[in-house]
Amino acid sequence: MWDETIFRDPEVFEMDFVPDEFLFRERQTADLIFQIQPGLRGGRPLNSFCRGPPGTGKTTTVKKLFSEIEETTKKLVPVHVNCQIDNTRYAIIAKVYKKLAGHPPQPSGTSFKQVYEAVCRRIQKDDVVLLICLDDANYLLHENEINNILYPLLRAHEAYEDARIGLIVIFSDMAIDIATAVDPRVASVLRATEVLFPPYTAAEVEEILRMRVAQGFYPNVISEEVLQLVVDRTMRGGDLRAGIDLLKRAGFLAEKDARRSVTRDDVCKAYEVSQRYHLTSIIRSLRDEEKIVLSVIAEMSGEGAGTAAGEVHASVKKEMKISYTRYYEIIRKLDMLRLINLDYRVGRGRTRVISLRHDPGIILDLL
Repeated sequence: MWDETIFRDPEVFEMDFVPDEFLFRERQTADLIFQIQPGLRGGRPLNSFCRGPPGTGKTTTVKKLFSEIEETTKKLVPVHVNCQIDNTRYAIIAKVYKKLAGHPPQPSGTSFKQVYEAVCRRIQKDDVVLLICLDDANYLLHENEINNILYPLLRAHEAYEDARIGLIVIFSDMAIDIATAVDPRVASVLRATEVLFPPYTAAEVEEILRMRVAQGFYPNVISEEVLQLVVDRTMRGGDLRAGIDLLKRAGFLAEKDARRSVTRDDVCKAYEVSQRYHLTSIIRSLRDEEKIVLSVIAEMSGEGAGTAAGEVHASVKKEMKISYTRYYEIIRKLDMLRLINLDYRVGRGRTRVISLRHDPGIILDLL
């Protein structure tokens, strides 16, 4: 009926939802706890560098840890900064100031230096340790913003005694090495320990989606057959967030038709929309040269046929100057993002074969 719903808890399918039971990231969580632990004892936390493709649990892991820290102690103050939104050094330090002071700095006429000094004095006055997470820090690489914010944070203790600040830097670009992405003067002080977040396996995706279904829908809304279809579509894109979004959209389609369960047709219709949303997000994060390589692959893709990596490289060189080493780094990244399949064909030796995972027309349209 009009006032009924098949959703037990629609929040479960939101992108910022943090589940009570967070599976398959125990090792990464343990590594981050080890890095953070000195801060719980009043010292400076060790710096961490979290790296992994989109949708591999980096943000959720950090948010869950930060939530537990806030429930446990007031001496360690965690601040999560989304660098897609706050991507200047002033915006970042203003976010930190708001967390410490409970209100934002003056809206106009206040410089970065003034807010930065106010943050350091606040740390001294309140005798707290600061733990800042720069999420999607790859958005700070332009205009040198990453060095502009990291350097003063890492050197704060030199100008302000007992100003203890730890950093967690998150990159979704697997090609980035933190040691080479920042200036040597920053790298020498940062000394971050890498915490790797690999893509989820099909079995892990199935278990996570099964838990979301049990928590978010009423019983019998999603059949086993429909769940397996959602898992299959999720693995095509390789991003767990796409699977969660697919469940939500399919549920809305079932409700629109006043049905008590989700059908295969609902999933297929929802996938057309969800796929574009997911691909748009990934393609937007690619560098220009990576987009050129993907565009060439899409243009060369036939009906289910793969193209030899050497042939693709020859076509790419017509578009831009690129070494085979750099080209193959891009290919491996596109494979890890599950935009392409990178396989081997046995004939006269072993030939690497590249095939597109998605419809070439959609990829070219989004590019």
